[in-house]
Amino acid sequence: MTAAGVTERLTGLVGALRAHGLRIGTGETVDAAQAMEALGFADRELLREGLAATLLHGTGQRPVFDPVFDLYFPRGVGAPQGEPTNREDLRDRLAAALAANDRALMGQLAAEAVDGFGGYGNSPTSDGWSSHQTLEWLRPQTLLARVRTSIRAEGGGRSGFTDRLLDDEIRQRIEGFRRQVALEARRRVAERRGRDELARRAIAPTADRVDFLFAGRAQLAELRRAVQPLARKLATRLAARRRRASRGTIDLRRTLRGSLSTGGVPMRPVLRRRRPVRPELVLLCDVSGSVSGFSDFTMLLVQALHDQFSKVRVFAFVNRLDEVTPLLVHGTADPEGLGTRIRDEATLTGWHGSSDYGVALGEFAERYGDAVGPRTTVFVLGDARTNMSDPNLPAVRQIAQRARRVYWLNPEQRSQWGTGDSAAPDYAELVEMHECRNAQQLSALVGRLLPI
Repeated sequence: MTAAGVTERLTGLVGALRAHGLRIGTGETVDAAQAMEALGFADRELLREGLAATLLHGTGQRPVFDPVFDLYFPRGVGAPQGEPTNREDLRDRLAAALAANDRALMGQLAAEAVDGFGGYGNSPTSDGWSSHQTLEWLRPQTLLARVRTSIRAEGGGRSGFTDRLLDDEIRQRIEGFRRQVALEARRRVAERRGRDELARRAIAPTADRVDFLFAGRAQLAELRRAVQPLARKLATRLAARRRRASRGTIDLRRTLRGSLSTGGVPMRPVLRRRRPVRPELVLLCDVSGSVSGFSDFTMLLVQALHDQFSKVRVFAFVNRLDEVTPLLVHGTADPEGLGTRIRDEATLTGWHGSSDYGVALGEFAERYGDAVGPRTTVFVLGDARTNMSDPNLPAVRQIAQRARRVYWLNPEQRSQWGTGDSAAPDYAELVEMHECRNAQQLSALVGRLLPI
């Protein structure tokens, strides 16, 4: 590989990682180039670890880094040379490789499998290779019994408990082979369509960039685990803002009066001191349907920041509204079960199970109006979809008049506001509404909008 080719691949790798939200500066890029020069290209896995050490800032970024690295520094290029692949012969060789745990051979077999069974399309220049199609033809999961028998024959008798451990180990090897097939199919597509495009479209984003409305259970669980580190970072930011604000602003009248003793030159600015008062916070959270993941995460984050406020009260609703502040305190010990606990112990629905913002907001204004005062900032969390019911704008207007500030965080894309049963534009005329689709946007909004 020429020096220009190496530079192109490294800058492409860094650009793709930046596109996925990883913060990589010029210094890290220079360090990565020096690591490449020192490590060389003989050992690909050593190069992988060297670039990861110089470019990444935490282990949580590895799920993005590894597939991007595989695109820009692939194991090989082109199709494997040799005779057309025979399915049964390939399965026999794969069973032997799994029994021996020969990862290098499994990588070669993955390349053969994709070349033989993964292509689709009638054109000779087709850019289609499918790992799913390859695995459907090969069915490596059905080799477990054969591999177990082979290992037993080599290792002698085993107890039933050891057999269960052996089966788990074989399943892990099979899963590793499946990942190699997916990697090989992606590499072949990248050769035709370009690495940059595939790195942008085919690599799963980090959990903090996944839309709340489309996040799976595993991604939501990862977000919940990230609540405490994110809260510490936001608390530090809020404390710094509070220190700056406590210094006050310049009192122009007193500064000009004091400048008379220095010939009209304001040598000593006089500041208008602020009285440090911790604000109050109220959350109104829609916990229906797919919006519940967004609300659960935000509730946990605010609870982790409760020391920054004099009082925090949290209310959840579907079409009825109930205070869940005590449940949230208990829920911080079990963030996975927070949503279930709220739905089991709070009264959130009436005679139907669909969300109704008008009824819920009206109930809050009527029953809990005393929770809002001139020091209170209110956050409404929800997609503002009313199921064609009355949005009850007077209730929102009443809350806005009582509160210091009212912010609405909407997890839907802004282009979807006002479509179908969305009353977002109507609510946005009364309160400040922000698009908040993922944890990255949420942390930026919380750091900027939370009162000090």
